Amino acid sequence: MSAPLPPLPPIFAVGDDDVLPGGRTMVDILVDDHHEISTLCDRLRESLADRAAARPLADVLVATLSRHLSVDEQYLYPTARAVLPDGAHLADQELAENAVMLRTLKQLHGMATDDPAYPDIVDTLTRQVRHHALRASHEVFPRLREMCSDNELARLGNRVEIAHEAAPTRPHPATPVTPPANKVVDPVVGAVDKVRDALTGRTTWPADL
Repeated sequence: MSAPLPPLPPIFAVGDDDVLPGGRTMVDILVDDHHEISTLCDRLRESLADRAAARPLADVLVATLSRHLSVDEQYLYPTARAVLPDGAHLADQELAENAVMLRTLKQLHGMATDDPAYPDIVDTLTRQVRHHALRASHEVFPRLREMCSDNELARLGNRVEIAHEAAPTRPHPATPVTPPANKVVDPVVGAVDKVRDALTGRTTWPADL
């Protein structure tokens, strides 16, 4: 069964024929995301003794996880729906859990690092992130590797790389979570987020820490 090759985010003037197979696959990219996000959670927990140092780490964690969940919703779950026998049920479960995680992420983003409840929110988010990564690594990624060709996963990886750049850097629990609406809305919301980031000097990439 072939994986779908959905169109690229609409703000990019790049056609499907311009995106050649090669580079990392969608699964490779999302696995790397999980490792990076888990590391950021650990670093944030370790930084809580110095709450001033925690702020930039929290900003990067919020941005990185927001981008990751956006590309999951745009590409991973639609692919699971298309190629896995129980893909629709699995995708719906993941979206429900992601909605809970986004609400936790929004709490973290809006909370001062010296709030007494801050460590508990960090711990809650860390548990949610680890559950998300573990479930994907056991129930989703191995099955997609079986059902999709390397070429299909590489082409999806091309789209995920581009969607990462266009995705929101803040949690937006009220935005659409399924195509086609999220493929239109997320890049627009992401552009607004990036303007706000530039105006406030907010750090959003791990490499900038």
